[in-house]
Amino acid sequence: MALFRTANVGTSDRVIRIVLAAIAAIAAYAYLAAPWSYLAYAVALILLVTAVVRFCPAYALFGASTCGSPRSPHAR
Repeated sequence: MALFRTANVGTSDRVIRIVLAAIAAIAAYAYLAAPWSYLAYAVALILLVTAVVRFCPAYALFGASTCGSPRSPHAR
């Protein structure tokens, strides 16, 4: 699991991903027909997993991160 050692998904990003996952799952269940509902469930699952694991492969690919920079003990 060395791949998941570095978190690149911050707290606010995690909350947004969880909310969007819930919206996608509800839309898939209540409003979408068969082929589109499967796609919405897949998107919801990906968003939920990346929020829980705190690692997004797309962020790693582009070198992005929504985690705050680590504070040094001498920072004010």
